[in-house]
Amino acid sequence: MVTVNMTKPNTLLVVAKRPIPGQAKTRLCPPLSQIQAADLYECFLRDTLDTMRKVRGVQCVIGFLPEDAQDYFRHLAPDMELTCQYGDSLGERLDHLLTETLANGSQQAVVMDSDSPTLPVDYIAQAFDQLRTADVVIGPTRDGGYYLIGMKHPQPHLLRQVQMSTPQVLADTLALAQSTGLMVSLLPTWYDIDTIADLHQLDDEITELSKNGSAAATRQWLSRMNWRNSRI
Repeated sequence: MVTVNMTKPNTLLVVAKRPIPGQAKTRLCPPLSQIQAADLYECFLRDTLDTMRKVRGVQCVIGFLPEDAQDYFRHLAPDMELTCQYGDSLGERLDHLLTETLANGSQQAVVMDSDSPTLPVDYIAQAFDQLRTADVVIGPTRDGGYYLIGMKHPQPHLLRQVQMSTPQVLADTLALAQSTGLMVSLLPTWYDIDTIADLHQLDDEITELSKNGSAAATRQWLSRMNWRNSRI
């Protein structure tokens, strides 16, 4: 377990969707079928939730979609709180989750993605530690986005005024933060699984992952699918 020191509750959120074939990890199709991609994303979810549980001293919350997925997530993680995502864009939904969490009394709020199943738990703990002095903390991804963003006070402009899901998300967010005088702390860079190339990278690291027990559900999926021998 990694402990986070706190005086008021700190909240760790994850944005997640119910794995629906044809709507989950579609950039992996082909070569994966839509059902396989949805099954793999559920493995990502399970591994992400297990990682969240290893961060002590935080309240874990799932921000879920679609609105009727509450029963699915209640069954998947009965130990975590649930809240529906609201907003037309990803930026609006992230802002709503963070702003509501801070308004409800959290000292720090950090939201992470659900497709970085190998993310080290230490990086999440570092996010809360760095928010003691920084206004905003961001965990960059190798594709120009970020796997995590956290703050102590609502910063709607950082989320609503940046076009999400582009290679410029991180650069645009940092530029906007600088222009408004915010102190930003960056975590180590990591990767999420969006493409087959990303999945190949994960597979290349599977032996090392097995040593520390991380990403267990994803590792089992790769083994069950015989991915190493059949991958493209």
